[in-house]
Amino acid sequence: MAESGLQRVVGVDWSGDQGPGQRRKIWAAVWTASTGKVLLESGRSRVELMEWLVELARETPRMVVGFDFSFSYPAWFLRELGIASAPEFWQVVADGQGEKWLHKDCEDGRFWGRVGSQRHGKKPAEFCGEHAHRMLRRAETVLKVRAEIADPLAAARIAGIAPKSVFQIGGAGAVGTASLRGMPGLLRLREAGFKIWPYDAPSVRKPLVVEIYTRLMTGAVNKSSEVARTDYLAKKRRENALYAGISRRVLAKAKGSEDAFDALVTALVMVEHRGEFARLRRTEDEVFRMEGQTWVPGLVGAE
Repeated sequence: MAESGLQRVVGVDWSGDQGPGQRRKIWAAVWTASTGKVLLESGRSRVELMEWLVELARETPRMVVGFDFSFSYPAWFLRELGIASAPEFWQVVADGQGEKWLHKDCEDGRFWGRVGSQRHGKKPAEFCGEHAHRMLRRAETVLKVRAEIADPLAAARIAGIAPKSVFQIGGAGAVGTASLRGMPGLLRLREAGFKIWPYDAPSVRKPLVVEIYTRLMTGAVNKSSEVARTDYLAKKRRENALYAGISRRVLAKAKGSEDAFDALVTALVMVEHRGEFARLRRTEDEVFRMEGQTWVPGLVGAE
């Protein structure tokens, strides 16, 4: 997947919404190499989005897709379930266990937060204090502990922007619900020939999927403020040729929606670093096989 051969980049801002809201909240930004243009779209359900990506890959197989949900859970949790890899975990989730964990009557008290009208309670004591690390994967720990990041620029971008635990399924910044409802889609993409990093080795002739963290892409902008989004995009247009070429229509969508903004910025960061995807490798690390890794621009995914 040499940079010159990459045909398309897609950044997806995901949603765990179970109702019609997912069509409003799920956004995809698409950069196409042949035209250099960027499209920004919503209106699809989770299932429809996955089928759309499969169709896009038939047209442009040398494609990279970034999703902003966690691809797995901490290794100790998978071991508890007798599972040795994230793809095995996706199947368990898709077979119905994911929705059981999200239900208000779930007996596993390690899942907390509020999903719609269903309340799961507060963060359990086993994830507090000196045990807080148990609720995080290694990927989140690396993002939290800046000393583990060799690139000082990457560390500066992460400073003060801490990722959440996948056990949190409700409340501000929660990623658990979106993750559990995204994993079955990873199975669908893998069945269709997509390579899912770091579990699969990227191929020059196959579409690639990576886990991303939108806060790492955007930096510490107040994304909930339309004024802040507008100022951010204006500054980028002055400084970055990729942004300068974006149409007024696409810009208006990104200014008007936090979800659209996240999708657009994510896709453009991936485009800027597109040469790095060819250097990603399938992990041989037992923990990463279970937990997955977050793609961090500039770090190339080295273990």
